[in-house]
Amino acid sequence: MSTALYKTDFQGLKLLSRGKVRDIYDLGDKLLIVATDRISAFDVVLPTPIPDKGRILTRMSLFWFDFLRDVVPHHLVSARVEEYPEELQPYREVLSGRSMLVRKARVLPVECIVRGYITGSAMKEYRQTGKVCGISLPEGLREADRLPEPIFTPSTKAAQGEHDVNITFEECARLIGREMAERVREISLDLYRRAAEYAETRGIIIADTKFEFGLVDGKLILVDEVLTPDSSRFWPREEYQPGRPQKSFDKQFIRDWLMEIGWDKKPPAPEIPPDIVRKTRERYLEALKRLTGEDLS
Repeated sequence: MSTALYKTDFQGLKLLSRGKVRDIYDLGDKLLIVATDRISAFDVVLPTPIPDKGRILTRMSLFWFDFLRDVVPHHLVSARVEEYPEELQPYREVLSGRSMLVRKARVLPVECIVRGYITGSAMKEYRQTGKVCGISLPEGLREADRLPEPIFTPSTKAAQGEHDVNITFEECARLIGREMAERVREISLDLYRRAAEYAETRGIIIADTKFEFGLVDGKLILVDEVLTPDSSRFWPREEYQPGRPQKSFDKQFIRDWLMEIGWDKKPPAPEIPPDIVRKTRERYLEALKRLTGEDLS
């Protein structure tokens, strides 16, 4: 297990933003994205990092960018530090395995969420209205039931510390234009179906996931992370049982622990005990092994 990286501070480089997990540097026509070991829950960054988490997320995104490359172009230029610009070479030890050099894109102001199973905020909305993001669903669905067909349920992109808000397709169309909304809906559903079908063969159910898209020279590309335990709900297929909450390979384990101790979901968040850190890391690593067949060697 490597030493955890909570944040980066590269002298001489322009820090564009520090998100919940990623530190992003502006390199002119490209961006450097560094996945730290920070973890967030309920839109709050926790004070305790999860060792190797950033490396796991990066490895998984690289796998999916390649696996799904024929569906839509992506923003990745390189993840090989030796191919990075000279100005980044002094930081190669930190960057190795947890960074990506990507094209700059004008990111669309919506998160493209696809749900194949009903849980989380979708379950809450369904119980109140019988719908999710304006989509009517069959009566009598239980927690974690598989949906008849995957559904596209976009949300707004909230500022850090604020909550994303689920929106209808019509609201999405007003934000980015109907033609673009229809396009990202079609691509998101295609990406999800292909990934979910593959993941099932590796013993993982992808309950839902989030995609982000951007424009480069007017062309639509896939950006950010892809199908990681941070952007998706991964359930072990062999333990799947609808009608109850599922065990998971994602940060739901951390969320459950925070709810058990009665945290009010407001900053500052509590420190994570060593055993919870270890078990969280094991879940992320298991997802990587199952999906890619790789370890962190």
